[in-house]
Amino acid sequence: MVKKFLHIEGLMVLLAVIYIYSLYEFSWWIFLLLILSPDVSMLAYLINDRIGAKVYNLFHTYALSIFMILLAIFLKFDALLMIGLIWTAHIGMDRLFGYGLKYTSSFKATHIQRL
Repeated sequence: MVKKFLHIEGLMVLLAVIYIYSLYEFSWWIFLLLILSPDVSMLAYLINDRIGAKVYNLFHTYALSIFMILLAIFLKFDALLMIGLIWTAHIGMDRLFGYGLKYTSSFKATHIQRL
């Protein structure tokens, strides 16, 4: 049951961010181009699992992406807002599909499921 809630939560975040993104009339081409960019953080796994998990989790937690959105709103900086929204959409999409934060034991061990 908890796993389903995490999937639903991811879907709600993804839909909310897409709606907000559309209100600002940002480019959908940029959205599509950048939606998978946080996954570049997986390259840190080339160093080792511990560092890989830490870097991956840093780029896949709502705390930083939402902080970026709030900072962008405060500074009235649309480019930063666009990036923060895309980043948050990515995290929501990951949660929807069952990709969670990583444990340091292995890449496939996440807080949602074992991949």
